[in-house]
Amino acid sequence: MKHREETDPDVGTGLRIREASELLGVPAATLRSWEHRYGLPVTSRSAGGHRRYTQAALTQLGLMRDEVASGQKASDAARRVRALLDEMSPARPRIDAVLAGSERRDATEIRAALEDSFADLGLAETLDQVVLPVMRQIGTWWASGRCDPGQEQLTTAAVRAWLARITTLAPSPEPDRQVLLATGPHDVHTLGLEALAAVLVNQGTSCRILPASTPVSVLTTEAAAASPSAVVIVSHLSSQRRSAVASLVAVAESGRPTFYGGNAFRSPLTRKRVPGSYLGERMVEAAAMIQGSVRTAFPAVEQTSSSPA
Repeated sequence: MKHREETDPDVGTGLRIREASELLGVPAATLRSWEHRYGLPVTSRSAGGHRRYTQAALTQLGLMRDEVASGQKASDAARRVRALLDEMSPARPRIDAVLAGSERRDATEIRAALEDSFADLGLAETLDQVVLPVMRQIGTWWASGRCDPGQEQLTTAAVRAWLARITTLAPSPEPDRQVLLATGPHDVHTLGLEALAAVLVNQGTSCRILPASTPVSVLTTEAAAASPSAVVIVSHLSSQRRSAVASLVAVAESGRPTFYGGNAFRSPLTRKRVPGSYLGERMVEAAAMIQGSVRTAFPAVEQTSSSPA
């Protein structure tokens, strides 16, 4: 029996999975498996909720197919494809400029390169196209021994200082629109939350970031006291995903709009029966989802702020 997505005419722009399978020479079941296990590609959906494959998705799948055909394990192939996509990015010169500053351990050079990107691409695109690829590359260098903890820490501190400056210079946000951001109970990295907060603040929404490794009890207490218009929880540790889900369950039970993200939830399989809305892997889309929720909660504020003077 065919899957409905293969026959449903409501597929919008892009190829049906059957058409993508025939074009690539890869079984449809394998395409589904790659998406479920490795989050590759990120497919769009028709109005009926069925996969549709854009040209960008087909490019990713073609690279994945070729890596697997060369003898790579699927998991290794997915990592190589992500690295190749970074190399193909039009923002590559800006990525290289930040990495050059990192290798010279020059925080001023790193911040200057980020400022140049910010002026050209804007904040959210700089985060998506430059900062995230840079931090992935630094992580790869550290794992392979190419850089030491000092270089990684300096680079992170330089990015964090740049984000703090961007946030400080942002216009005053609407006081009734606040988002509470936290990590899972065992996650120690908050840079992603700081980046998301910078985007939201620059779009007029105030943010409060709780300290790393936020226990469930602290999160629920803070959420009850602050009454935020939305709560975001991020976890990057697959081994600690269960504890992050416990935090999401506790917040969702309060009825507050709840969002989540991070590497622990990258694969669709890891998001099954998880309460809340998955933010995806791009700051642009994550911020849009959260802002949409906030605007729904406070339509009068949004209308007033957008009215002509």
